Amino acid sequence: MNNMLVVPSSQIANREIIQHLGLVRGNTIRARHLGKDILASLRNLVGGEIHEYTKLMAESREQAIDRMIDEAKSLGADAIIDVRFTTSMVAQSAAEILVFGTAVKLEPEIEG
Repeated sequence: MNNMLVVPSSQIANREIIQHLGLVRGNTIRARHLGKDILASLRNLVGGEIHEYTKLMAESREQAIDRMIDEAKSLGADAIIDVRFTTSMVAQSAAEILVFGTAVKLEPEIEG
């Protein structure tokens, strides 16, 4: 179970950040599949969403997030703030997805 808080903002509602642990990141590089490229090329002729690439990018983002969370956990973080994504082409048919943020420790929640 993943209980790591991951947010794009620099604060977490109703929680106090007590320590910044530093930059954490996760990335993955994915290449397109020839068979899917053929389907995508055909879809380009008629227009519309290219589902094969949408699924590939969604899986890539999740893998990059999981890697970032693993790095944050290794630092003892409770959360990751200021999370951002970036994408770059590394080859004609391969792209990198990079996600990064700041690992932080939070004030313990008061139960009551």
